[in-house]
Amino acid sequence: MEYVYGALLLHKLGKTVDEAGLKKVLEATGVEIDESKVKSLIASLKDVDIDKELENAVVASASAAPAAGDAGSEAKAEEAPKEEKKEAAAEGLSALFG
Repeated sequence: MEYVYGALLLHKLGKTVDEAGLKKVLEATGVEIDESKVKSLIASLKDVDIDKELENAVVASASAAPAAGDAGSEAKAEEAPKEEKKEAAAEGLSALFG
């Protein structure tokens, strides 16, 4: 992840995302640099519009967030009836014994 973060930092600062720049960023953080990872990432980003990809990523995560919130409210709604069933079962047992 450090490699991706380094590339994003270079992009945000308006610098060219290239091997030399990425290595400098990684060296500054104290990460042991893996040349193959640097070359692979730079090659992968060659024809990528980073701004467009970031925009799509933000839209995707923003649309997914409300769905997660809805699931939480459904889970709470399901928990309430289960508790009522336990109480009803306990009432039935108490009728048997007393």
